[in-house]
Amino acid sequence: MFRFPFMPREEKFFELFEQSAENMVKVAQKLKQLVDTWEDVDDKVNEITGFEHEGDTITHQIMAQLNRTFVTPFDREDIALLAHSLDDVTDFIHAAADYMLIYKVMRPGPRAKELSDIIVRATIRVEAAICLLRNRTGLKNVFECCVQINELENMADRVFRAALGELFEDTLDITEVIKWREIYEYMESATDRCEDVANVLEGVALKHA
Repeated sequence: MFRFPFMPREEKFFELFEQSAENMVKVAQKLKQLVDTWEDVDDKVNEITGFEHEGDTITHQIMAQLNRTFVTPFDREDIALLAHSLDDVTDFIHAAADYMLIYKVMRPGPRAKELSDIIVRATIRVEAAICLLRNRTGLKNVFECCVQINELENMADRVFRAALGELFEDTLDITEVIKWREIYEYMESATDRCEDVANVLEGVALKHA
């Protein structure tokens, strides 16, 4: 029997989204490893940068696939928004790590570790939700993942506010305050973008479940 030497276009979208989500989780885990150990900082940030570039490549592939596909598995606008939202999560994680290196900060404290842990948990739930898109019967389970992602984003908000309060209360060096405030903002923004992904997924599930 003749076999087509290419993947059906609908399946290709799901494969690329899963690759993007998997890459995002790797970035989050590497950030947590960086913050928890604070060893080989340059090497770990370089690895994160490599993952960020891989994420950009996957996003470009999704958009190229979208431009040459007439019939898509779900709304074109949702495909584009999902691709960019996933990429934004990776970008903010990368920015947090990159500025730790650029600013030559001291060893991260407990709040940075809490935020990095939440980021890992949120990205893992995002990946789980993305993997449910392939089968319509699994779409109803997307909602549960989205609820969990929203809960983690709320948790990150609380940790972020506590981190800022402690930073201004405990740190006399205004330069360190400015550095860590920016880094915390990048980390919290990563969880915000996870919530953005959840919102897109929830919309897709509502339309197609």
